Amino acid sequence: MPTDGILAGVSRFRAYFQENQEPLELLATQGQAPQALFIGCSDSRVPPEWITQSDPGDLFVTRNVGNIIPPYGTGETNIGAVIEYAVLRLNVEHIVLCGHTDCGCIRSLDQAADWIHEPHIARWIDYARPAKTQIEASGLPEEERHLATVRANVLLQLQNLRTYDPVRDGEEAGTLTLHGWVYHVETGIIEAYDWETSSWRPLSLPAPD
Repeated sequence: MPTDGILAGVSRFRAYFQENQEPLELLATQGQAPQALFIGCSDSRVPPEWITQSDPGDLFVTRNVGNIIPPYGTGETNIGAVIEYAVLRLNVEHIVLCGHTDCGCIRSLDQAADWIHEPHIARWIDYARPAKTQIEASGLPEEERHLATVRANVLLQLQNLRTYDPVRDGEEAGTLTLHGWVYHVETGIIEAYDWETSSWRPLSLPAPD
């Protein structure tokens, strides 16, 4: 059985569902029309709906270790299916790819891969290794390299996203926009990549309701 904490959460959800039954039933009968595909890390500290304060139906979400997008043609079909469903069937207009500080995947790149005991982890994080290689060659001080690698990995995975036809076609048609984010777990700040200036800046936010 799940822990008492999880069961208590399910109990609170049941109360929430009853209080919001009408809009939730509409989602069930009318289907979903999410604003964006959100690609994030599996890290338990970075739930997309929490950091964006989104309601059910707002986000189509996929998460994995290191917010990684294997390039098209690698045989990793899960990500391809998510992309096709989001872009071709749900017609999302935005894809947000969000990394975060203190990322275990990025920190694992500093250690020798254990292909005997952790073969799946070793294979998976190799998709992020070019980001580490890039930053190592940059000459940055050691204390700046983790954040720099997290950022570089976001840009690398956005580059991999563009190897999928629906993404590339959507961008060329002007119906799809890609966004690179980094969530700072220690401050709650989200920074976004500015394509025009090729720089990272705090996310421009409207005033809270």
